[in-house]
Amino acid sequence: MTATGRARWRTWLPLRLPAHRASSATLAGAYPFLTTAPLDRGVYVGVDAFTGSPFCFDPWTLYGQGLLTNPNVLLVGVIGQGKSALAKSLAVRSIAAGRRVYVPGDPKGEWTAVAEAVGGQVISLGPGLATRLNPLDVPGAGQIQLLATLAETTLGRGLRAAEHTALDVALTAAARNTSGSVTISDVVTALSDPHPDAAADDATTAGERLQDGRELAHGLRRMVKGDLAGLFDGPSTVALDAGAPIVVLDLSRLGTQDDALAIAMTCASAWLEAALVAGAGQRWVIYDEAWRLLHLLPLIRRMQAQWKLSRAYGIANILVLHRLSDLDAAGAHGSQVRTIAEGLLADCSTRVIYRQESDQLTAIAGALGLTGTERDLLTALPKGTGLWKVADCAHVVHHRLHPDEASVFDTDTAMRGQTPAGVEP
Repeated sequence: MTATGRARWRTWLPLRLPAHRASSATLAGAYPFLTTAPLDRGVYVGVDAFTGSPFCFDPWTLYGQGLLTNPNVLLVGVIGQGKSALAKSLAVRSIAAGRRVYVPGDPKGEWTAVAEAVGGQVISLGPGLATRLNPLDVPGAGQIQLLATLAETTLGRGLRAAEHTALDVALTAAARNTSGSVTISDVVTALSDPHPDAAADDATTAGERLQDGRELAHGLRRMVKGDLAGLFDGPSTVALDAGAPIVVLDLSRLGTQDDALAIAMTCASAWLEAALVAGAGQRWVIYDEAWRLLHLLPLIRRMQAQWKLSRAYGIANILVLHRLSDLDAAGAHGSQVRTIAEGLLADCSTRVIYRQESDQLTAIAGALGLTGTERDLLTALPKGTGLWKVADCAHVVHHRLHPDEASVFDTDTAMRGQTPAGVEP
């Protein structure tokens, strides 16, 4: 006989399952958004989608509480979902909390309006501009390390032992023969005309030393008389203002010149490290459009060192990507550059994931340790909403922007035929 009406769902036999009682922490394993502890300390981000309560974030506070192993943040999401607006609002709102912000490379010029809105410093670099950055404006041993990094970037390979020696000797000679700051031009001159006495001290000849440094001289010459001339070949015309609320290196004039971008960001990173050692205070360091950097081994090595020293320096790095398949541009699986790039992701205790395409779900879930529920959520996230993985807890957060913030942070004005704030028509 078939049951009908209100009785059709009645169970005639008793359900013989024993009652189960567990803590909310245990039940959260079955459904990760069930009982997530609120984050209500730090700068306001938006609203928790499941509780309706305010969601705040401050990596320094969470690290001090022992909830994070490091203060670094990975921010990933497809184009147009609001991840850049999130990075900018975190930066601006943190300034009110006493933090400072450093953007060591802005390839699209989107941070200039942000810096101008809060009275920060913008350093614009590119062909036709008067601005020059001297890569050797760093003290002590940092000069030879930076010079080697720049040489590796221009040559596209690592340096041989004899080249390291030739570079070190040339730097020493240039410093001895220059009354002011040593420049790349001085080093190229010293490489092209090695002193016989310095060569003899190393049991070699001036001719052999010249041969050892020949490719170095050609590689660095690009910064003096080649396609990178006028950017890094003289004394710096600007200085980093460590006291500014935000400092932005605007590289939009460099276009698609990845070598120039890498060199400029290498210089900026060196300046930053000098400021941090001098005690510039807690600071966000934001790498926007980071996909353009991941294949540049010399630069990503410096970024790795900065990630590892974040706690010692009191900085929090933000790495902004579109999707984790951006790592494919870094190199093949198992390559040195790919391994370092993956290490940067692993050293981000906070992961913020905006909407992803379905073909990215398996890779991102495996790389970031997402549950099935979290993974399946990613294709349905609306614009401005992200999955935050903080302190082993998951939050779905609606980012909230004030209208004044939205007008400055907007990156879609060009698509609508409008002129961005702070840009001349």
